[in-house]
Amino acid sequence: MPGGRRREELISARKVAGFTQEGLAEVLSVDRSTVARWEAGDYVPLPYLWPKLAGVLGRSRDELQALIGPVAVTPESGLDDEFEPLFAWLDRHAGWPLGKARERVHAIAPASPRNRPHLPRSVIADALAGYYAPTSDYLPYTARCGQIEVSTSVLTRPEWLDLACPLTAAGDQIAFEGGSARLPAAVNEHAAVQRLADAAASGIRIADVPLYRLLDVDPRPEVLRGKVGIASFVEYALGVDLLERELNELLTGGRAARPGSMPLRDRQLPDVAAVLDLRTRLCAGGVLALTAIARPADPLRGDADFVLLVQKRSARVVNTANRLSVIPKSFHGPLADRRADSRIGVTLRRELEEELFGRTDVDRSAGDRRVADPMHPTRLSAPMRWLVEQPGRLRTECTGFGFNLVSGNYEFASLVVIEDEEFWPRFGGDVEANWEAAGLRQYSTLDGDLVSELIGDETWSNEGLFAFLQGLRRLVEIGGDRVKIPAVELCC
Repeated sequence: MPGGRRREELISARKVAGFTQEGLAEVLSVDRSTVARWEAGDYVPLPYLWPKLAGVLGRSRDELQALIGPVAVTPESGLDDEFEPLFAWLDRHAGWPLGKARERVHAIAPASPRNRPHLPRSVIADALAGYYAPTSDYLPYTARCGQIEVSTSVLTRPEWLDLACPLTAAGDQIAFEGGSARLPAAVNEHAAVQRLADAAASGIRIADVPLYRLLDVDPRPEVLRGKVGIASFVEYALGVDLLERELNELLTGGRAARPGSMPLRDRQLPDVAAVLDLRTRLCAGGVLALTAIARPADPLRGDADFVLLVQKRSARVVNTANRLSVIPKSFHGPLADRRADSRIGVTLRRELEEELFGRTDVDRSAGDRRVADPMHPTRLSAPMRWLVEQPGRLRTECTGFGFNLVSGNYEFASLVVIEDEEFWPRFGGDVEANWEAAGLRQYSTLDGDLVSELIGDETWSNEGLFAFLQGLRRLVEIGGDRVKIPAVELCC
């Protein structure tokens, strides 16, 4: 109900409790814009948020009701308007009257679990290997580092794993194919409603933004070739991405993953041939990179090394929530120019700006763009501007490619190396993960024992571990004395 009366008493209560809009939003796991809309009188909190909001503000339920006003008892006013495109999409594809999806999500959101159990990474990988029974031509990515051996859910080939392909204009030739045919949406109404209820309950962001869809791919060491079309992130989130939730429910219920056991997967991604048939399915995915930053010798820390950055994903991301991953990690999609932004390196540079250097204006989930060229040199952050001023300061390469069997996503594993050791003393304090990360860890390439222990951590996402290991393989080759980590050997 846009256009309501500004809730001055609610604003005052927030300030008395010592919160900015941003601070209150963080505590409640919602967007700052959501808090702003409550205070503007446009919307009211979801029912499940009332007890927590009352507690944070130090008010009783009745006192909070008085702050928000009688409009709060209207059931239809409970969901944020950021979900409206999702409701409209589901109504349209399910053949429902407008508003039906909103009504169904609203009815179950308060009872939706906030924290679903997280399975060990290897359990997911083993289950999918059993379901798909991969052939000798396409095998799950398996590698060994020292005494640690791991297998992932990323389906790949040996020729896709020794790329070291520079993400330059010559090496990065992923091209946009305009006018590519749209696919009929495969919608399971019950699963989609439950997904939206989970998102509402947990504060997960699902933005209605364009997403690249892989149509063809030919990754080689000298050049990445491929074609992408356009899909909707809503179509992905309420379609093929539901396969992960179905798999988790099956495994946490103690059942085995085999053909016939998962209706959504059996219909949308039943075998390896379906995974590879890119033209007939929605194959979304992205770019994820191990970031390694050169550091000079230090009297306290020791010899010169590379610092490796690893993130724990936040609870608000669409998938791999609360799991370890490399950083940056992003869905591959256009920001301003669908054709120019199709290159892998463009997404990678943009995500460095957003996820590590504080550029909130290049966050695709934040709303409509008003700047013609968000990555124009004059708009770059100070760290990025310094990196691109001179050749040799920043190295970006694609290290491997594969398809993640969890939802069939494509994964361009990459490596970002900041080779000029002047960067860390100058800008190390400016490196800070954005909202997509719940925490940021650093590891030294001189500490082989700790890195080996990290590789064996079961809280990794499968694609994150794939990118981490591929990045380490390449870093051992080029890092010289700064790297004292056992070589990563491929087993697949």
